[in-house]
Amino acid sequence: MAKKVRKVVFPVAGLGTRFLPATKSIPKEMLTVVDKPVIQYAVEEAAEAGIEHFVFVTGRGKGAIEDHFDIAYELEATLKARGKTVEFEQLKTSRPMAGGASFVRQQEPLGLGHAVWCARDIVGDEPFALALPDMLIQAKPGCLKQMIDIYNERGGNVIAVEEVPHEHVNRYGVVGLGESYGADTHRIAGMVEKPKIEDAPSDLIISGRYILQPEIFAKLEKQEPGAGGEIQLTDSMIALLAGQDFFAYRFHGRTFDCGDKVGYLAANVAYALERSDIAPKFRDVLGGLLK
Repeated sequence: MAKKVRKVVFPVAGLGTRFLPATKSIPKEMLTVVDKPVIQYAVEEAAEAGIEHFVFVTGRGKGAIEDHFDIAYELEATLKARGKTVEFEQLKTSRPMAGGASFVRQQEPLGLGHAVWCARDIVGDEPFALALPDMLIQAKPGCLKQMIDIYNERGGNVIAVEEVPHEHVNRYGVVGLGESYGADTHRIAGMVEKPKIEDAPSDLIISGRYILQPEIFAKLEKQEPGAGGEIQLTDSMIALLAGQDFFAYRFHGRTFDCGDKVGYLAANVAYALERSDIAPKFRDVLGGLLK
């Protein structure tokens, strides 16, 4: 039986330079999609999947993330005094339980693999989830819940994948597929980070959600810099392929790259249209703007 996944790692140390000047004083993960920060969507997705402990790998200037998931005594007292019950409950339910969140700093921008390695002592010797908050996935149930269902059935490592146009594969980590287990789950036969278009093993890219075994930390510790001069998580996963099972899971849902301005704007539209309290008026506004 697969060991339970209790912890999730969120790499949130990036500078967010594509969103300057907004991110000069606000972490990019705190930019809102409708009325919630991007990072909160990722935390809620993990909580829905049964995750108990949330590990944030931060950097300088990211204190707002820690504050967001703490108690705001003055605000909560004011809401209670004014009878703002709905708003008070929203704040109360949006934070992890006491002791359920940890924060560790990635002191240098050495890549995703290095960010994951920074969480090694908090994760310990157990499987864990990894979620890139910039990749906002609109899905019911959430992507991590879907993946944990596959993990509980298969064990090993589970990587969320999705198809992209072939001419875009050189921007991502790409998987090659082996044996299939139904329509959506395949054994991974190979992986490559940002391949040449003609060398890509498929059109399926790694899309920002992972369930990994703790042996990845030992590989990351010795990993040499790869594509872009950074320590690439994909390179360490490749090193584990010979000894561990890796499964690619084509999740059911839509991805919005909130590290990109167009993707971020699209996410705001998609999530607003999903809200019964906003959608009717918003559709009218959108229709007027598009005329």
